[in-house]
Amino acid sequence: MADAHEPVLARAAIDRLAVRPDGRYVDATYGRGGHARRILERLDERGRLWVADRDPEACAHARAALGGDPRVTVVEASFAQLPRVLAAAAPARGLHGLLLDLGLSSAQLDAPERGFSFRLDGPLDMRMSRRGPTAADWLARAPAREIAAVLRRFGEERRAARIARAIIAARAERPLATTAQLAGVIAAAAPAGGMHRHPATRSFQAIRIFLNHELEELCALLAAAPGLLAAGARFAAISFHSLEDRLVKRFLRERAAPPAVSRHRPAPDFRPEFEVLPLLRPDAAEVAANPRARSARLRAARRLA
Repeated sequence: MADAHEPVLARAAIDRLAVRPDGRYVDATYGRGGHARRILERLDERGRLWVADRDPEACAHARAALGGDPRVTVVEASFAQLPRVLAAAAPARGLHGLLLDLGLSSAQLDAPERGFSFRLDGPLDMRMSRRGPTAADWLARAPAREIAAVLRRFGEERRAARIARAIIAARAERPLATTAQLAGVIAAAAPAGGMHRHPATRSFQAIRIFLNHELEELCALLAAAPGLLAAGARFAAISFHSLEDRLVKRFLRERAAPPAVSRHRPAPDFRPEFEVLPLLRPDAAEVAANPRARSARLRAARRLA
């Protein structure tokens, strides 16, 4: 299973999973198998690994690389679909570890034909599952108010209204069909100024998250996670931007500590479900080797009885 790609925080994530040789684990974001390979190195013949991805290209890679391994089951499923698949395949609360590597994989980001990156010109697609409308389809019909709301909510873009108006004006002249076209419209409407990042970064992120329902999908899997994990099991999630990280952080905090209550009301009966482990970030050497790692956060927890 040779694979040149090394995922961000790969060793730290697998260490946080505390893989036991006979355990049952889920890599919910296969990508190109960097984490799956490391998990399998620690499993013996009794261990089991489910590798899942909503991207059919990632699943095809997994079947080619791991299809002959009797310990591995490949599942093409979104986060929201995955709990139903696992409930049918694994014992209730029977998993010993669940790993999420959120956002885009390097394979998706570096493929121009997928349309995720403004640095590589290609069709304006951005679909993880290859199903449903493309980014070009949505931008061709969405009103300015909707576009601005998406850029503001999912990209935290302060110049959302200005960019939305520019997109409406540009599509009136000709359809926005490529990533270079869209990036050019955004850069002209909202130049970078003193910012180090490309002016289209937040908008591309926002459109991708919206189009793929990424935050809703993540919330669905987080809600199901406690019911899938055995006592002592580990949960680990790597995130690359604040929206995902906030959801994971809030999920773990709410499941690990009782909510604040008024002194005028009795404290609710609360039984913690997780023990939260310390936050991990890439060290300087990893960031130097892979600049994409600079924003990564690894949050992990241990499932309590």
